[in-house]
This record gives sequence, C-alpha cells and structure tokens, in this order.
Amino acid sequence: MNILHPWPYPRWIAHRGAGRLAPENTLAAFRLGAEYGYRMFECDAKLSQDGVVFLMHDATLTRTTGMPGIGGDQPWAALSQLDAGRWHSRRYAGEPLPTLAALARFCLANGHLLNIEIKPTPGTDAETGATVAREAARLWTDAAVPPLLSSFRPDALAAARDAAPALPRALLLDAMRGDWLDIARQLGCVAIVCNHALWDAQTVADARAAGFRQLSYTVNDEWAAQRLIDLGIDGIITDRVDLFSPAG
Repeated sequence: MNILHPWPYPRWIAHRGAGRLAPENTLAAFRLGAEYGYRMFECDAKLSQDGVVFLMHDATLTRTTGMPGIGGDQPWAALSQLDAGRWHSRRYAGEPLPTLAALARFCLANGHLLNIEIKPTPGTDAETGATVAREAARLWTDAAVPPLLSSFRPDALAAARDAAPALPRALLLDAMRGDWLDIARQLGCVAIVCNHALWDAQTVADARAAGFRQLSYTVNDEWAAQRLIDLGIDGIITDRVDLFSPAG
C-alpha cells in the first residue's frame, strides 16, 4: 500500500473551491477559498469530447452553464466559451470553465494542495481515470506534495493507479458496503473519503487498523464538524469556508 508518512494534507479542505460562496469549480471559487485561508481544495475533473481535462461536477451542462447537453460530449473549444458563473450571481457572470492545467498553475504558484475527484461522464470510467491521472502526474511532476486522486468509481481509480501509480488515491463512499476495506486495498488507496454520517468509532478504528486515512464530505454544520474532530478524522471537506477556520 502506498502510505504517505507523514500525512502531507491539512485537515480542512474547501469543497469545489469555495463551497457555495462562488461558482463551484471555477478559478474564482478557488481564489475566494484561498482568501478565507484555505490551503487545500477539492475539485471535480472530467474529460471533454477531445480529451481535455476540465472541471465540472455534473454530467450535464444545464445547472452551472445554462446550456443543454452532456459536457463530455462537447469539444473543449465549445466548453471554453461557456459562462460558468452567471448561474451563481451577477458578480461572477462570464466566469469560464477551467482546465485542470489552469487550476494546477494557480495551486502550484500559491502553494495550495488539491484533492481531484475523478468524475467520469457515464461510460468513460477507465478512460477518465487514466487521463486525469496522467495529466495530474505531468502537471505536478516537481511538486513537493502531489494531488490526492479520489473517485466513487473503482474502475476509474484502477485506471488511475495503472496510469500514474505514484499518485496517492482515495476511495469515495456514499454508503458502507461489506467489502469497502478490501476494495480500497485492491486499489492501493491511502485514504477513504466517506459521507460524514458514515464515520463512527468502529468504522474509524477499522480504517485505521487497515492503514487508511479517513476523510469526510460535505461537512457544513458545527455539530458535525466537532463530532468528526472528536473522532480524529484526518480530513474535513466543507462548503462553509466562511464558518470554519482552516487553522482549527
């Protein structure tokens, strides 16, 4: 297992840049998260029709760009012209979709760290996992701390492992399954990222005993954050960059 010693990532991680305070997965959101003192961000990465790695959570374009269709079906030349900020507020109208390369430049220039969730368009798990991993390995070649790759899709993580085995990986879970630890082992993961409600004393102990770090998403309430801190969770992904101090 590719365990990182010591663990190089901070506990507090800003979800999709700055959570809900700016349009998710845009450079404006990552800049705003940094203004609140966050040193690590989570983002969603998928492929354009012509193989460019860009940032977007949904398979469809509608919610964050107002356009119909599936993002992965469009070439980057078309995607790069979309307005990914107007849906959020007038302040961010005209904010474009960024590539992973653009986000890497921002992070590396400012000493920020990144959790890249591999978010395949349906039917492209292996291709997306491999391409995102190769691109991340290229962009962070000389970085002191590599990005942490994560995914709900085991096939995507397996392809990422095969394409860039040196990059750390994490298994994302929205429900506990009987073979969760076995899957994480098979994928060579260093961490498991769960819906925060799934962590309790037993699951944390099981993950630790198996050698995995524990991270949680998406934690937006003080009571939930304190519960996880009391459990000793390694990472907390939050939208509420305005509520939680990343120094806490």
